[in-house]
Amino acid sequence: MSAESATAIQRNQVDLVDFVDWTGVECLNQSTSHSLVNAMKKGYREVDDLHLESDADEQLLIYIPFMQVVKLHSVLIKGPEEEGPRTVKLFANKEHMGFSNVNDFPPSDSVVLTLDSLKEKPVTVKYVKFQNVRSLTIFIEDNQCGVDVTKVQKIGLYGTTVETTDMKGLKKIEDH
Repeated sequence: MSAESATAIQRNQVDLVDFVDWTGVECLNQSTSHSLVNAMKKGYREVDDLHLESDADEQLLIYIPFMQVVKLHSVLIKGPEEEGPRTVKLFANKEHMGFSNVNDFPPSDSVVLTLDSLKEKPVTVKYVKFQNVRSLTIFIEDNQCGVDVTKVQKIGLYGTTVETTDMKGLKKIEDH
């Protein structure tokens, strides 16, 4: 990701949360009382008191499948100054990742978030690496102050959809 924040979401970019396949979303090491829904779903992520929080240590591993292929342009990760994410790695189209194997794969992009970028400023990704995204894995490796709990107040994904056939919408034609 570019160390500089995108000045604004480009006009043709949309909030890709509308295209998330919520039935397949997973978040490893999330607190049961402060889950991913608080940071990603519309209506929840706008409430300041709600957030995603890590449980056993500072790391979070988030898997986000999409209902259709998307092009990812920028990512917004909002968090508090001390417990906000610091090192974030993004993996396009990598399934079944866990903490035991996340470092076995090179990330499609990575960034060290600054305090400024945690204030709801989108960060541009290496767009060429995110042209045909069916799923996105976000690995939050550590936080700003090295404390045991990481907090994420909002996650936004911005880009465009790729016109494809929705395979889930197809119906089987019966043989006659």
